[in-house]
Amino acid sequence: MRTWHLSTELRLERPLEEVFPFFADPRNLERITPPWLRFRVLGATTDAIEEGTEIDYALRVHGVPLLWCSRITCWEPPYRFVDEQVRGPYALWRHLHTFTRDGAGTLARDWVEYAVPGGALVRQLFVRRDVERIFAYRSEVLPAALAEAGALREAPAAAPRRSPLEARLG
Repeated sequence: MRTWHLSTELRLERPLEEVFPFFADPRNLERITPPWLRFRVLGATTDAIEEGTEIDYALRVHGVPLLWCSRITCWEPPYRFVDEQVRGPYALWRHLHTFTRDGAGTLARDWVEYAVPGGALVRQLFVRRDVERIFAYRSEVLPAALAEAGALREAPAAAPRRSPLEARLG
């Protein structure tokens, strides 16, 4: 089986202690996946991600609905994890995520090894461009998604509302 590789690198202006937990929450994948894929997380086999966790997704590729299941095969917080397709559109999908402290920020790297049914022709006509577009989109939106997630975490809790009776009583 012929495989291809994609690698990306992005410096994020957020500390490692914020970046890894963002990626450890599968729901955030919906935030950093292009809307044209209509990507949804359906569920996971464990409450907290760990080695062996399987995560189910639904998406559409060129309008065709697909189900995808990935398994976490390596889990080394806060530095790396690997997800591999168990079921889905690829003949092989292995995605290594690494995170390195870089001053006050984090260097996030992705390395993907993949194979497609139909081989080189299908990859050239459909898959290569789609995979590149997905990771380009992720690079564009990730800084803002991380900042928004950090702001939500840092926002002070709203003061409890007082009832009209409590307000009159002082």
